[in-house]
Amino acid sequence: MQETRQNKIARLLQKELSMIFQEQTRSLHGVMVSVTRVRISPDLSVCTAYLSVFPSEKSEEIVQNITKNEKQIRYELGTRIRYQLRIVPELRFFVDDSLDYIDRIDELLKK
Repeated sequence: MQETRQNKIARLLQKELSMIFQEQTRSLHGVMVSVTRVRISPDLSVCTAYLSVFPSEKSEEIVQNITKNEKQIRYELGTRIRYQLRIVPELRFFVDDSLDYIDRIDELLKK
């Protein structure tokens, strides 16, 4: 029962975070940030978001910038989900490098 609620909230947070990043990266031409996966703790207090950044060379720089502006992103998220959740979870961001890993495997298999 509780796991179903966690999944619903994770989907909600993933959707809203992706909309926030879409709006914020419009000014950065040639950079795209997508939220690939969101995990939420059982007590709904910590949200772990995995971000995929294109181009991947800028991923560390972009994620550091996002982590630096975490309070502003959390505030924006709170204004969007204020009627669905009582408490806005603490945000943690990590780079999702699964696409780079898949490309590397494909490259090795072609050789």
